[in-house]
Amino acid sequence: MTNSNKNSTAGPYRRIVLKLSGESFAPAGERGISMQEVVHIASQTYRAKQQGVEIAIVIGGGNILRGAQFTAGNTSIQEATAHYMGMLATVINGLALQDALESLGCETRLMSAVKMDGVAEPFIRRRAKRHLEKGRTVILAGGTGAPFVTTDTAAAQKALELEADILMKATRVQGVFSEDPEKNPHAVLFRDLTYQQVRDQNLRVMDPTAIAQCMEHNLPILVFNYREDGNIERAVRGEKIGTSVGSSTKNED
Repeated sequence: MTNSNKNSTAGPYRRIVLKLSGESFAPAGERGISMQEVVHIASQTYRAKQQGVEIAIVIGGGNILRGAQFTAGNTSIQEATAHYMGMLATVINGLALQDALESLGCETRLMSAVKMDGVAEPFIRRRAKRHLEKGRTVILAGGTGAPFVTTDTAAAQKALELEADILMKATRVQGVFSEDPEKNPHAVLFRDLTYQQVRDQNLRVMDPTAIAQCMEHNLPILVFNYREDGNIERAVRGEKIGTSVGSSTKNED
């Protein structure tokens, strides 16, 4: 495919999909939106964009609400309804990120899998690819547009639809660990994993459906800490940070 973006890519990737959790928009342990946190993410993304890579961002909504919180115990809200509420939360986050990026001079497009014409374009694959080719940062909200699916799975699907070179998941820890490092300080950090190792060891990388999709289509995954300033740029340049997940590890022949 011909790329009409005039910027030359300095790193190994032409196009990436960056998965941001909703929690990245709030201070640790808190809820809501902190524009200081949003601007921190936006600044890193903007600097990464200057390296010539095309960036699409899939965003979660857990800082505002999670559908699961309405499905525990007795509730009058149906599970499907709760998931749709979560999708709307991702659009709120998308609007905040869009303004933060544009305040830095980054041209953006907010696209939603849930039809919301007043605030976002509908997600159309060819249109999204064209935005990327024109050098715009595309923010993808609304998950997949269907309930019972996580934004991890939405990120994997969008990365495949947009023919991204890699799916990058930004987290609040250094990468994938043997256990939750926030609970066990002795947990081991993995630098390289195969999809099968992730599945066999039930490691917390992304949800199983997302891992299965990446495995089926051999889409590489990088999990890294977004809170360390400059890590998004390092990831885009292909520097060795976080945990890489693929069909084979670097130690294999």
